[in-house]
Amino acid sequence: MKTCIVVPVYNHEDAISRVVEKLKVFELPCFLINDGSSLQCAQVLEDCAKRESSWLTLITRPENSGKGAAVIDGFKAARLLGFSHAIQIDADGQHDINDIAVFLAASKQHPKAMILGKPLFDPSAPKSRLYGRRVTNFWIAINTLSLQIADGMCGFRLYPLAAVAELIATTPIAKRMDFDIDIVVRLYWQGVDTINIQTAVQYPYDGVSHFKMWRDNVMISIAHAKLFFGMLPRLPQLLKRHWR
Repeated sequence: MKTCIVVPVYNHEDAISRVVEKLKVFELPCFLINDGSSLQCAQVLEDCAKRESSWLTLITRPENSGKGAAVIDGFKAARLLGFSHAIQIDADGQHDINDIAVFLAASKQHPKAMILGKPLFDPSAPKSRLYGRRVTNFWIAINTLSLQIADGMCGFRLYPLAAVAELIATTPIAKRMDFDIDIVVRLYWQGVDTINIQTAVQYPYDGVSHFKMWRDNVMISIAHAKLFFGMLPRLPQLLKRHWR
């Protein structure tokens, strides 16, 4: 196994330096994907890349196209350099970076599986976010006919890149906040198993969230609808897998 880290970044200049410092401990190559951030954030990213040039690579997209577009760019760069697996983690510091060790151990035991974060929220988590997550996970269970995916929205996960490459070569994947949902369901359809790892989630270091309540909820609802109609022709295959 050869594992790297992919971090999509959009205007998290106040948090990314601390995230980079915590990632450094694991001595894994890392791709920072600047998804059309502000000049201020771009400068911070360039400074990080120069300071940590031995293990950190900066990829800059000319304009903001969404989290999914940035992560996929990272996956493609990782494949070109021979990486077999990639950890996706957010740039705002909300994830418990120490759990990377747990994800790596699980992936070593199950190298063909997706290792998915199952969030443990503290009491300050907004109720609206928690309810919305339950709705999303309900639809994911329907669209996979399975409870294997404990949480489809957590941005902390580890992917087998061969399976990802196979998927993105043939299928358009959602590019924005619907990305995490879309790719995990489609990988499951492709036959990739899942391992769920409980991990603590806190408010971002910088307090910045790019989730737009109305726009992104509509986008996610459309994604669930598309996946539902994509699930229907796969019913026999999914039922067979479920009962097996």
